[in-house]
Amino acid sequence: MGTPQHKIGSGFGATSTTADVLDGIDLTGKLALVTGGYSGIGLETTRALAGAGAHVVVPARRPAVAEEALTGITGAEVGELDLADLDSVHTFAGRFLATGRRLDIVITGAGIMATPETRVGPGWEAQFATNHLGHFALVNRLWPAITDGARVVAVSSRGHHFSPIRWTDPHFETGYDKWLAYGQAKTANILFAVQLDRLGQARGVRAFALHPGSILTHLVRHIPQDERVAQGWIDENGTPSTYFKTPEAGAATQVWAATSPRLDGLGGVYLEDCDIAEPAPAGDGVTDAGLRHGVRPYATDPAEADRLWTLSAGLTGVDAFATSR
Repeated sequence: MGTPQHKIGSGFGATSTTADVLDGIDLTGKLALVTGGYSGIGLETTRALAGAGAHVVVPARRPAVAEEALTGITGAEVGELDLADLDSVHTFAGRFLATGRRLDIVITGAGIMATPETRVGPGWEAQFATNHLGHFALVNRLWPAITDGARVVAVSSRGHHFSPIRWTDPHFETGYDKWLAYGQAKTANILFAVQLDRLGQARGVRAFALHPGSILTHLVRHIPQDERVAQGWIDENGTPSTYFKTPEAGAATQVWAATSPRLDGLGGVYLEDCDIAEPAPAGDGVTDAGLRHGVRPYATDPAEADRLWTLSAGLTGVDAFATSR
């Protein structure tokens, strides 16, 4: 029986920080991998995990920038990886597997949001390719190094309310919409965790997806300022709304997902504000922001998760579970 998609009363909330959720937790001897771990909430995640004793591998498309950002964080290392390039994913995974090390925590946090129409690889839509397919290929290639009992945490978003998987046109070949593309990619992150949790349970590997909260980071770089003002994110002077979390609070849910004993034996669910989220309320979460909380049924549907896994394996050419599915 799967984990119920309902709160468990974690004792934490929207303003909890990484320090709060790691209080009393010792990660000495643990090895974590955090994509996107050198900017925004990813950097706070790396800092928090390393501060609790973990060694953290940070794959980066721009290794020199990552090295500079991680200066002063003991126990962090950088490796070169471009999630939009499957050859790069293959090379990174091969280098890591050759070290013989075992991963206790994998957090797939790197991503892009609401980009202008961009094509990568064989013409794939860039948000789906980078946010989902690159991470799908990475985790599958690293599967031999993921230790029994590990946790895999997929950073999704409330943006999943914008779109389910567009099965007839996942790469927007018939008309591009940056927010629908982002929404589809974030739905894919959740479905990935649902299916990986099912497939990984034989080895005690559990997977979670989450909305970290709204945080103004470099992720919004593709959003014009006038659109940020219209959304209420900033005022005319560029001052951020008090609605946004701090990076320390924004990173807390993924750190909690990766480390909390309260989640032992659980998995395959979507989290927000350092707890399991409730199902989304009925109604249109696309146009009504007030309904944009919890998780949409299409993002946790096991049949949809299995279908996406099959599609992703076909596109990327990699499936660590091909003989067991």
